[in-house]
Amino acid sequence: METISTIYKAQLSDKDFSALAEIITRETGIKMPVAKKVMLQARLKKRLTALNLTSFSDYTRHVVSKEGFAVELIHMIDAVSTNKTDFFREPIHFDVLTDVVLPQFVKGNSDQPVRIWSAGCSSGEEPYNIAMVVDNFLKKGYPNDFLVRASDISTAVLQMGINAIYSDKRIAPVPKYYLHKYFMRSRDKSKNLYKVVPEIRKKVQFSRINFMDATFKVPERFDVIFCRNVLIYFDRPTQKAVILKLLRHLKPGGFLFIGHSESLIDMNLPLASIRPTVFRKLE
Repeated sequence: METISTIYKAQLSDKDFSALAEIITRETGIKMPVAKKVMLQARLKKRLTALNLTSFSDYTRHVVSKEGFAVELIHMIDAVSTNKTDFFREPIHFDVLTDVVLPQFVKGNSDQPVRIWSAGCSSGEEPYNIAMVVDNFLKKGYPNDFLVRASDISTAVLQMGINAIYSDKRIAPVPKYYLHKYFMRSRDKSKNLYKVVPEIRKKVQFSRINFMDATFKVPERFDVIFCRNVLIYFDRPTQKAVILKLLRHLKPGGFLFIGHSESLIDMNLPLASIRPTVFRKLE
């Protein structure tokens, strides 16, 4: 109990915050201004407990050491990553997908699979949402198959996505039609849990990708990339660098979706705007 009390009282010094913030920004691109010091302190206390450390100075020494960095970095990233997501978030994007993108694709690619990347997928709501919408569209009489690749930097949320189990609160935004068609309710009704049906789960492939890597380990080129509410955590030069790397994996004529709070203005990218926050890669 004494150790727990000591961890609870632990304070992150300015010096240790600066050291940890520098590592986080360098390794993930996430901006870490001083205003995030309290947030970082709160989130990393779980790591102090896991490592049986009682101070942030001990934790910082552990992280900056060669051995500690190798094993702790991924856990620190999991702790500090913000993973806000919902089913049918920014629903107009799914209208554009079904009304514009998919009709254009099937018209010119009658026998090709649709390949879509959910880049920054968090706990899986977005890629499963995409898969449900695409599946529902193609079953109206189109022969095309489809694949959704889902990536995130956080191993913790990727595992949640792989599990594909969501509470009734998490699936609240899902229209009843999609809920009945694409989710299975837990047999234990008291748990109020829902699982994505196997038909959709097998269409979504999860992998860990860090946007700060020089290249992304994805074998495909995509017809559509969703990278929504990710850029807001980066500074402007990093935003552009990430988009340019994503565009290497987007086919000419392919579509890019970003979040409504994000902007590509003045980035001089090979993109044409077709809707607010929806772009098409120039041929």
